[in-house]
Amino acid sequence: MCSLPTSRQPLRRVAVTGGTHGNEMCGVYLVKHWLQTPGELQRPSFSAMPVLANPAATAACRRYLGYDLNRACTLTFLNSTATPNDPYEVTRARELNQLLGPKGTDQAFDFILDLHNTTANTGVCLISEESQSSFNLHLCHYLQLQNPGLPCRLLQYEPPRAETYSVESVSKNGIGLELGPQPQGVLRANLFSQMRTLVASTLDFIELFNQGKAFPAFEIDIYRVLGKVDFPRTADGDLAGTVHPQLQDHDFEPLRPGEPIFKLFSGEDVLYEGNSTVYPVFINEAAYYEKHVAFLKSERIRVSVPALP
Repeated sequence: MCSLPTSRQPLRRVAVTGGTHGNEMCGVYLVKHWLQTPGELQRPSFSAMPVLANPAATAACRRYLGYDLNRACTLTFLNSTATPNDPYEVTRARELNQLLGPKGTDQAFDFILDLHNTTANTGVCLISEESQSSFNLHLCHYLQLQNPGLPCRLLQYEPPRAETYSVESVSKNGIGLELGPQPQGVLRANLFSQMRTLVASTLDFIELFNQGKAFPAFEIDIYRVLGKVDFPRTADGDLAGTVHPQLQDHDFEPLRPGEPIFKLFSGEDVLYEGNSTVYPVFINEAAYYEKHVAFLKSERIRVSVPALP
């Protein structure tokens, strides 16, 4: 059972951020469009502010220049004294904190929707911290109802030591929207259109929430991150194999013990040795090679979400 806040305060200060990673092109070009013509983001009770989160990386069409911006919004970075040697993204995180925060204060924006693309076959994936699940679960359910042709899943994670780090963590509540597969540095018309529709539906949900609409109780499957799995590697740390063809592109599908996960360059299969079925996510994500992540393991959980009366 998910807990709900004791009061329903309208969300007046909302931001839509894109280009947190400068080569994830749907968010980049949607935000650039909205900066010129922001009418799409206006609703009767609020107007969402478009923000190009990482303009330098966007100009270079790179994920980041010196540090992953979506890992830089920790209180450790935000509250530390600036130095000339700070990576650009740490400086930019402090700027976003001043614009949309300060993090952890009453002055922070009510909600941030952060737009991302992935090279993995995730489809529509909402990413939320566990502590912010109730409102976001209602949002996910609303998106499922409004866009039945777009399977929409919610991935929950609990940051280590409760040190939140994402761009949306600067606000009081927020969610990341991942859409894939799309290659880095490429803009695909179908995904651009899908993301535009999902943003509109998200803002419509916030408008209904602000108007006091009652949202009924429901049950939903969510996916909770359990950990990460690295590629097989040689003694010097280089790749010794790649994601197995039977696993590739099967994000959010069950992976059972004994099923293949990697194909070694020698031709042998590496089998999953876990004790229970898991659900891989972000399989073979291009940006995760540097993080030594071949995929994330998650568990699927059925939860009952109470009504928003």
